[in-house]
Amino acid sequence: MTGFNTKVTPEIEKLTQICKDHTTIDLSLYGKYDVKRGLRDINGKGVLAGLTQVSNVQAVKVVDGKEVPCAGSLYYRGYNIKDLTAGFVRDNRFGFEETTYLLLFGVLPNKKQLEEFTHLLANQRSLPRNFVRDVVMKAPGRDIMNALSRSVLTLYSYDNNPEDISLPNVLRQCLNLISVFPLLSVYGYQAYNHYIKGKSMYIHNPKKELSTAENILRILRPDKKYTDLEAKILDLALILHMEHGGGNNSTFTTHVVSSSGTDTYSTIAAALGSLKGPKHGGANIKVIRMFNDMKHAVHNWDDEDEVRAYLKKLLHKEAFDRSGLIYGMGELEIVEAFVAGAADLIGVAFIIGISRGITVLMDGGRITDTVLFWGEQALEGAGSVVFILLVFLIYLPLSILIPSSSGLATLSIPVMAPLGRFAGIDESLVVTAFQSASGLVNLITPTAAVVMGGLAFGRVPYDRGARFVWKLILIFLLLCLGFLAVSAVL
Repeated sequence: MTGFNTKVTPEIEKLTQICKDHTTIDLSLYGKYDVKRGLRDINGKGVLAGLTQVSNVQAVKVVDGKEVPCAGSLYYRGYNIKDLTAGFVRDNRFGFEETTYLLLFGVLPNKKQLEEFTHLLANQRSLPRNFVRDVVMKAPGRDIMNALSRSVLTLYSYDNNPEDISLPNVLRQCLNLISVFPLLSVYGYQAYNHYIKGKSMYIHNPKKELSTAENILRILRPDKKYTDLEAKILDLALILHMEHGGGNNSTFTTHVVSSSGTDTYSTIAAALGSLKGPKHGGANIKVIRMFNDMKHAVHNWDDEDEVRAYLKKLLHKEAFDRSGLIYGMGELEIVEAFVAGAADLIGVAFIIGISRGITVLMDGGRITDTVLFWGEQALEGAGSVVFILLVFLIYLPLSILIPSSSGLATLSIPVMAPLGRFAGIDESLVVTAFQSASGLVNLITPTAAVVMGGLAFGRVPYDRGARFVWKLILIFLLLCLGFLAVSAVL
């Protein structure tokens, strides 16, 4: 008996060429007859393939009658995903189970309903006896999606009523699959890690009292340990990946396959096969592999020309998998990344532009000279120490009102620096007073993106953070005043 053939033989190559010669379709015919290849047209625009009330992805907006890319929005049953996740973060609780209830049943559960539903999922979070040994470990695969598909299809054999496609039975089967997918995923990974990679394998049992995210980390880690922050971040990731509309490839596959009247396990296995593709869920793996290839091809990461040359090779099908794709970066993502990166600079540029305009007007209208004259009169008799301390104190509220340090400098230094000369203060010390005040304020002001971003990442309310650092800020304030006073005397 011959073995299972795993090689492409010359005979296969010959048959392949015959296939190409006699079955290739002229690509121009797709445009002629307006045939959609998959779920996008020739321009990459999504094709309306069905209707759904479960979720909606808003990726474009209409401007002057034309659709243009916009910052994406995701809605689950009419709820903005940002509002849903903000509630979970605010209440410091897990949200995957509640979001599952929302997607399945169309409404948010009350406290009792959520407890009952969570309890139901927890009770179903177990695999048939010897399933891990006989299915997961017997033929471990190199790809987790293939392993999942095989496991799902095998679960058909353990179901006493697999062919019943009535709504109650399909719901039962889907809830079972939702409960055991974390086990199938992690156990499949553990088998791959052991049999393919030669590493140790750990098979831990889940705990009913833990959330889905916590159980994934518990059975994944050799020591079953994880932090609350890790579990909460994974919980949010699970929520964001739960549903992206009725028109994505795997969801559409579910519609097509289930429309034939086949069973739940066959339908989900087909959807997993679709999800594996590099132009769908498998793009994540492609991104990692593309970067690994880039690490070998690009020798100097600081050389923009070398990086640009590699990216051009990707687009010209000369590098990596020669598909002509830069995985993970569509045109919308590129635009959004540019806008997000430039967002903080727009306000700065606006302030600098206005400040420069004010400076030009003040110089042209002799207003600067007038201000300097009155400043000289006001400072007549004022010592250098008093002046520099006043400058520092004036800059404190100005730094709050104008959080852009470059904008504030452009606006004020042309006036403050010449005033310093009247008080016998070097211009460099005036700049130091400005920098000290601005730097001190930017450590605590709520208008500083770094401050608010850091507090948000650490889940620390602003008022609590301010109470924690106010003594340190006061010490810095006194030190600044002292150093400025000493510098003014020297």
